Amino acid sequence: MTKPKENRFANLISTWCGCGYAPFAPGTAGSLAGLAIGIVLHEAAGFGWWQFLLLSVVAFAPAVWAATRTARAAGVKDPGMVVVDEVIGQWITLAGAHPVNWKSYAGAFLLFRLFDIWKPAPARQLEKLPEGLGIVADDVMAGCYAAAVLAAAGYFHLY
Repeated sequence: MTKPKENRFANLISTWCGCGYAPFAPGTAGSLAGLAIGIVLHEAAGFGWWQFLLLSVVAFAPAVWAATRTARAAGVKDPGMVVVDEVIGQWITLAGAHPVNWKSYAGAFLLFRLFDIWKPAPARQLEKLPEGLGIVADDVMAGCYAAAVLAAAGYFHLY
C-alpha cells in the first residue's frame, strides 16, 4: 500500500505542479509549461542542447515513478492529468533547436505537439509498455522525432 504523502508528491510531479488539471487540453498545458521552463533555462542560464538532453535523462526515472503512482491511484492506464511526459518530450525537442530563437521555440512547441498526437511508430508501440514507462516513453520518442525535424530545419536555415 502506498503512503498518502508519496502519492501527493507523485501527483505533484506527474501533473507538473498542477498543469495537468487544466480544464482544456492538459497535454498542451504541460507542453507549454515545459517550453516556458526551457525558454527561461536557455535565456537566463544559457542551456544548450546537451543540457536539455541531460535534464530529460535526469527527469526520466522520477517521471516514470510519478506517472505510475498517479495512474494506479486514478485507476487509469494513462490519465490525462499526467503531463510530466509532455514536459520531458518538450525538453528533448528543444535540444534540436539550432539556432535558438522565437521561431525555434514556436517550431519546437508545434512539432512536439504534432508528433505527440500523431504518435508515428514506434511511439504508438512504446505507449503499450507497462505503467509509467509507457506513459513517458512515447513522449520521449515524439520528442526525438520533433528534435530531428527541428535540427534539420535549422541546418537548412529555415528558421
